[in-house]
Amino acid sequence: MLAAERRDLLLHTLHRDGKIVAKTAAAELGLSEDSIRRDLREMAAEGLCQRVYGGALPVSPAVADYDGRRRVEVAGKERVAAAAVRLVDPGSTVILDGGTTALAVAAALPADLRCTVITHSPTVAAALVEHPTVEVFILGGRLFKHSAVASGAAAVEAAQRVSADLFLLGVTGIHPDTGLTTGDADEAAMKRVLASRAAETYVLGSSEKVGAASAYDVLGFDAVAGVVTDADPESDVVRRLGERVRLVGAHG
Repeated sequence: MLAAERRDLLLHTLHRDGKIVAKTAAAELGLSEDSIRRDLREMAAEGLCQRVYGGALPVSPAVADYDGRRRVEVAGKERVAAAAVRLVDPGSTVILDGGTTALAVAAALPADLRCTVITHSPTVAAALVEHPTVEVFILGGRLFKHSAVASGAAAVEAAQRVSADLFLLGVTGIHPDTGLTTGDADEAAMKRVLASRAAETYVLGSSEKVGAASAYDVLGFDAVAGVVTDADPESDVVRRLGERVRLVGAHG
């Protein structure tokens, strides 16, 4: 079997099953697991999948550049944002992560809601400039342009000085097996620090992130209060996810 044919079959399996198990694929194709793992390495290098222990998962489209992500699943992010703002109590302090879903949350905050928002995202802060009753605190540091957020030692130090009632966390991958993941190690570390400064953390999970994975672990499901998602509740991956963490439906 030609390498291109193997790749097509592996991609078909990934799209059909939402995962590739190297041992199973090797048996089905009559190949060694080493051959399958080599194929998966090459596919991952081209951005076609995310390698995980024992196989591969779909790569999250949320690791694209910031401008590209603003055009991905816009309606889904708005649904998640509408559900997420219901978690924000009047008078509370909220840490709002960076990213395009967090930007949708900023836009969805009711005009009469009085609260304090802490963010390391200049775009989120700018989106709240016109909000009449939200007080905004910006955490500074080196600008990580991919996600338009402050990062690095200065941002971590600033984050360690705040406290909040709620953290609305953005990730690029949400999977019942691999957990909550994102595409950059420093960004993952910053998210962990922010989560440690809030009484509760909820994950913003539009459907394109559910069932996908990225390279770096953020938090375990036991560290979050729930996942706000518009993903199909009847899908296998969402049912399995619901066994691991509380799901807050965002279906309009």
